Amino acid sequence: MGKVYCIVGNGVAGDAAASVIKERDPKSEVIVFTEEGKALYNRILLKEFAKGKLNQNSVDIRDEDWYLNRGIDIRLNTQIIRIDSENKIIEVNKGDHQKYDQVLVATGGTPRELNVPNSGAEGIHHFWTMRDTIGIRNHAETASFGAIIGAGLLGIDLAAICGAHGVESKYIMRGDVWWRNALSNVGGEIIHKSLRDKNVLPVFNKEIECFEERRGKVQAVVTTDGERHEADFVGVAVGLDYNIELIQNTGVEYRNGIVVDEHMFTGVEGIYAAGDIARYHDVIIGEELQNGSWGSAKKQGMVAGENMVKGRDYKKFEWIPSYSITHFKYPIISFGHPTEGEKFLEKKYSENEWRRLAFKHGRLIGGVLIGDVSSQSRYKKIITERVEQVDQEMSILDKKIDLEKIVVKKA
Repeated sequence: MGKVYCIVGNGVAGDAAASVIKERDPKSEVIVFTEEGKALYNRILLKEFAKGKLNQNSVDIRDEDWYLNRGIDIRLNTQIIRIDSENKIIEVNKGDHQKYDQVLVATGGTPRELNVPNSGAEGIHHFWTMRDTIGIRNHAETASFGAIIGAGLLGIDLAAICGAHGVESKYIMRGDVWWRNALSNVGGEIIHKSLRDKNVLPVFNKEIECFEERRGKVQAVVTTDGERHEADFVGVAVGLDYNIELIQNTGVEYRNGIVVDEHMFTGVEGIYAAGDIARYHDVIIGEELQNGSWGSAKKQGMVAGENMVKGRDYKKFEWIPSYSITHFKYPIISFGHPTEGEKFLEKKYSENEWRRLAFKHGRLIGGVLIGDVSSQSRYKKIITERVEQVDQEMSILDKKIDLEKIVVKKA
């Protein structure tokens, strides 16, 4: 009998781990547990499906036969109650128990609800799963007025979905700029103008007091200063609550996620974590970070899978994450960790072209590019090689400068 590997969660991190494990250890038993009723699908494309630009089949990646043909046991609609780390047993929702040799926790998170009255009213949506997306698309096709709450990457997806369906909407933000930890007012205004062009009006410096509802359905959003914004469609994207219940009493360390090292190992024998839920040691930046973007989560799953088979320190996770926004006439790309900077340099080149770079301890760690995104790979190389600007900081923003020739030194 081979080893038993259990994967809890079937996002791209869990899927990547399962694939690597089965390839590296063909005689093993690989079991994937997921609460969803679907196999892996492309979460990046959910926004395009919700906008009506793709059909559901275009979002699907795997079906159950894919796992069956590779000898992977996928168990849909299955909730894991807890992990018994001492006896290496997983307790499943149906009262079953599963022994394991190694387990990967890739459960991600659950969208956070606003703690205000009537937050559970019908017509208030969170954007995370395929089921969420189907509900959002169907409702947006018939809605009259919308409100989006949450000035981040999922929030702008919801705003663009409203715009695509012609829903006149308000985008309500706590600060004075969208994604305020990554963009300045200059860069933010490029985004704000494009939102207005889609009939989505940014509303700044507001906190939510409550939702108004009638017969169980949302009617309006009320802010703490008494403003009322009519809305029969509401999208809320204010962060995730990470699904850590199953590792309680295992000895695994957690703080707003599961703490792992650069090998995706938790420190508790046989338990690894990857994806949104993992707070990992970043070997490039040298700090504890968290990033569940598609490419990052996939790489984490692959590294975890390798280490579960080969030994927990066999391979390190080393990756520069990136995220692309495709809702407007111009591209937007974030790379690295643009919200973690101590110092920022920025430049506006034209109406729809702007860059902002984030530095920490004298090193480039991330940035946001609007318009011309062709320099992304060169900036990533500067981060990966851990180089430090000497005396030409502003030249790094000059489009005519060859970034390969900027005077740098090893950090």
